[in-house]
Amino acid sequence: MQLTSQSFQDGQPIPGEFAFAVPDAANHVALSSNRNPHLAWRDVPAGTQSFVIVCHDPDVPSRGDDVNQEGRTVPASLPRVDFFHWLLLDIPAATQEIAAGTQSSSVTPRGKPGPAAPQGLRHGINDYTGWFAGDDQMKGDYYGYDGPCPPWNDEIPHHYVFTVYALAASTLGVEGPLTGANVRAALEKAPVLAKAALTGLYSLNPAVKVG
Repeated sequence: MQLTSQSFQDGQPIPGEFAFAVPDAANHVALSSNRNPHLAWRDVPAGTQSFVIVCHDPDVPSRGDDVNQEGRTVPASLPRVDFFHWLLLDIPAATQEIAAGTQSSSVTPRGKPGPAAPQGLRHGINDYTGWFAGDDQMKGDYYGYDGPCPPWNDEIPHHYVFTVYALAASTLGVEGPLTGANVRAALEKAPVLAKAALTGLYSLNPAVKVG
């Protein structure tokens, strides 16, 4: 199975329109259009009944002391953890493409609703839910796609890994809330016939070279 995108090339920068935020000279960052990128897959194995899409960033700082702090940087040497940006479940077997902007086209304070998603699909809860938990204006359950917004003072570009899974089942049974950890655990037990991945790069730090 192969995964491609008209929105960005594998190993290359993700355009700002598909990010949660873009660089801003006055305030470091500004909110962006937050559109989901186009994805398409082919060479699907026989017996596929549905697909799951997962997007995660494995480069998120494991400690937040220096994150977005004036006069400080997030060092490249800091251990990193996963941050889930998109969990799209129960994509019918006849579907082999998600058009840009069809699942997300703006930043939604307090999060987009879910788990019901456009076109009869099912959205999981992304990790902005935890990130904004202490923000009275933004806190809520963030379902669906919310794009890149790495720390503006991080020394490294972040990698956004989009993975599509082909399942020999029409739905993915997930125990508990539809979080990244729970969806990943369900996929480990599910009848996965094949998977394919595509990685885009992004940074909000003007000093960091991307791509």
